[in-house]
Amino acid sequence: MTLRIHALLHVDFEDLGFIAEWAEQHGYPVSYTRFYNDDPLPNFSNNDANSANSTEGFDWLIVMGGPMSIHDEDEFGWLKAEKHFIKQCIDAGKTVIGICLGSQLIAHVLGAEVKPSGIKEIGWLPIRLTTAGQNHPLLQALPKQEFSVFHWHGDGFAIPQGATAIAESDAWANQGFIYQTASQKAKNNWILAWQCHFEVTKSSMDNMLTHGKAEIDTAKPLYPDTVQTVDTIKELADKYIADNNKMLAGMLDKMALDIS
Repeated sequence: MTLRIHALLHVDFEDLGFIAEWAEQHGYPVSYTRFYNDDPLPNFSNNDANSANSTEGFDWLIVMGGPMSIHDEDEFGWLKAEKHFIKQCIDAGKTVIGICLGSQLIAHVLGAEVKPSGIKEIGWLPIRLTTAGQNHPLLQALPKQEFSVFHWHGDGFAIPQGATAIAESDAWANQGFIYQTASQKAKNNWILAWQCHFEVTKSSMDNMLTHGKAEIDTAKPLYPDTVQTVDTIKELADKYIADNNKMLAGMLDKMALDIS
């Protein structure tokens, strides 16, 4: 069976990055809802498995990042519909993966609080797995010791009830979680949510930096220990991107094992 992926994109400068490369390498088709283009969401009432407009047409939902807050429904009218759609996908037992804003949206629809963390983390900064994260079968491609990932967030989530906290940093305790509903467990599917961006490539990171330079310039004096300059981020990219992509491939490979 071929794994089919649907991605929710919030801005044109935060795309799937390495995830798109991984999907292409495996021959997994990817469809998109680009909210910035007013694309429609797939329809739960359409049962045509061959239609890109049907939720029967994909197995995984990947929810990407963006500079907005999950609470900005007045400014971004599609957020309310997106939250409802994510919950429908979870209830239907699909695998749902969230990155940054995507992780916060998933936490929110699972009933957890999402709010400003009181600090910004922007750049290549260390996280460490919790004991549960170190032992989780989906995360065996990740180091047991502290390792650096690409952050860009100011909001943070509480861990949803019943979910497993998998990583933390010195600045914010909740950097990721794994969850599995009964319907997902029956299908060997999962929820995987990360605050950080394992998916960045040199190109996708440069796009984020181009659009977010003003935020970095404003945040750096306020949070000198957790916000890096654009130059520092670019210098560290060559050191960390390949390893981060390899870690992500290991997680995705494990999650796709029983589908592909």
